[in-house]
This record gives sequence, structure tokens and C-alpha cells, in this order.
Amino acid sequence: MNHLLVQFSIMLVPGLLAIMLHEVAHGYVADRLGDPTARMLGRLTLNPLKHLDPLGLAVLFLVGFGWAKPVPVNPLNFKRPRKDMVWVSLAGPLTNLLLAGCSALILRIMLVLPEMAGPVGTQIASLREPLILMAGFSLYINLLLAALNLIPVPPLDGGRVMTGVLPETLARQVMRVEPFGFVIVLLLIFVTPLWSQVVLPAVSRGAYWLAGPQSSALGHLMPLAGS
Repeated sequence: MNHLLVQFSIMLVPGLLAIMLHEVAHGYVADRLGDPTARMLGRLTLNPLKHLDPLGLAVLFLVGFGWAKPVPVNPLNFKRPRKDMVWVSLAGPLTNLLLAGCSALILRIMLVLPEMAGPVGTQIASLREPLILMAGFSLYINLLLAALNLIPVPPLDGGRVMTGVLPETLARQVMRVEPFGFVIVLLLIFVTPLWSQVVLPAVSRGAYWLAGPQSSALGHLMPLAGS
């Protein structure tokens, strides 16, 4: 029980930030490009109650990745709907990559921080391990969310990017799979080698590149690493 509580506390803040800021980034870029829908609905906020999807949150803590309520976007408000939707779609994964970079920087600092004597040193030492674990989980969850969302299947961000750059006729054909997109993604992850041979190696490589060799010692933090 204590182990579960510790795991929950480590995952809570970085997990919530990863999925919330992903959606806020979509809404912010859409707002900048002329669509105020997310702003008018109060979705450009860090208040978790505005973003949380109960199922997505449960999945986050059960299997290591989850989702928030999608930010509503109306492409009709854009001057160049197809091109602008590409930037809106890329905003989420790029935000996750930025968060992964920040997490790696914190991880590097905490891992080389020298031990200090005295009461201050004791306090820092007591916080060091939890911060390392949180930064490590944040690194992996953000890389994982970026990689998953870039899979080119609508309604994932990668699918919307693809339909934005394909010729319009072909893009319409691709968009026909959107109602079945979630099922297709689940099949790709759990039935095909995509997860074990593409996504996880890409996440591990990204973590190594950002955080250095010490990231391999935190491999147990990778969501679904054993799947």
C-alpha cells in the first residue's frame, strides 16, 4: 500500500503537467492563429479540473500514459485552415518534448549535486531522491506522449499533421478512419511490434540523448517498460 502511495505521489505532478500542458498548447496556438474557442471555454488554464478526463487519468496511473479532455478547435476560424491545423497539432507533442528537455536538465543537476553538511544539506538530501524520481518519470512520460501522439493516425496529432500536408483529396480519404482511430492505435500498440520495436526504443534513445548515461539507471520508470 505504501509503495502504491509513493508511486502515485511521484507520478501525479509530472503526469498531470504532461497531459494538461499538451492540451493547453493546442488551445494557445489555435488562439494565436485566430480561433478563440479554447480561450472562450476557459481551457487556456492550468486548473486541472478544466482538463482532466477521469478515464485518461485512471489509465495514466494504471499503465503509465493517459490523456486529458481534448481542447476544442474550430478550423473555420483560421485564415489557412489546413496549414494552421498542422501547427496546432504539432504544438502538443512539441510541448511534451520541451518538458522532457527541462526534466532532463533537472535530472542532470540533481544527479551531480554534491552532498552538503549541516541541516540544509540534510533537507536537500531528503528531497533529492523524490525529485530525481519525479524528473525521471517526467522525462519518460513526456517523451512517450510525444512519440505516441506523432503516430500518423487520426485523431492523434500525427494524423492531423499528415492530413494537413497531404493533397486535399487524399487527406479526406485518410480522415475517414478517424472514427476508428482509437481502436487502430490500441491495435498498433498491443498487437503489432510498434510499441516494443519502435516507440520504446525511441523513448529510451531520447532519454539517453537528453539525460545522458545516467538515464539508463531510471529505466524502471518508463511506463509499460515491461510490456
